[in-house]
Amino acid sequence: MPTADIHAVPLNAAGIALEPLAEAHRAGLAEAGADPAVWRYLPYDTSPGGFDRWFDTSLVLEQKHREAIWAVRSHDGGIVGSTRYLNIAGHDLRVEIGGTWYAPAVWASAVNPACKLMLLRHGFETLGLNRIELKTDARNARSQAAIAKLGATREGVFRRHMVLPDGHIRDTVYFSIIREEWPGVKARLQERLASLGAPCETTPV
Repeated sequence: MPTADIHAVPLNAAGIALEPLAEAHRAGLAEAGADPAVWRYLPYDTSPGGFDRWFDTSLVLEQKHREAIWAVRSHDGGIVGSTRYLNIAGHDLRVEIGGTWYAPAVWASAVNPACKLMLLRHGFETLGLNRIELKTDARNARSQAAIAKLGATREGVFRRHMVLPDGHIRDTVYFSIIREEWPGVKARLQERLASLGAPCETTPV
């Protein structure tokens, strides 16, 4: 039976780099995540010391290959956020793209479509995945719109799905992209990056 070896590797597209999470990224990520708006809908504790707890836990998950976690480096060399593969099911050739956040300065820029291009392309073209999932807080209309804009299929709502650090009981909206849909999704992402003036590779990195 097929099984994918899924871990973080360096990826590049449209002037954006995904770097496997390392201690050297701590200060840059702390600065990128300084605005509380970054964490509003994420299931992470943002009380005092919350960032370091998030980073320390993430670093352990990355080092043990339990999740594949990247720091996002912008075209100007600055660290602007983080993203990951989680809920990895290597035997079933399935992952979720999630835990994604960016500094507000790069919202609505080429950063998110470039990251999604890299992660989806790596998943479908290098790892041979069958399915990639995405999910978001039902209150987060901006995130839902961004995921739908990728061409992902909205599959439904997991009601009362997660208890967040502030006590809110979150409903979660699930989306997915399957292997057969990837060529169309890829073309759409490349068109978006071109419209934003970003260079875009057309072959895997």
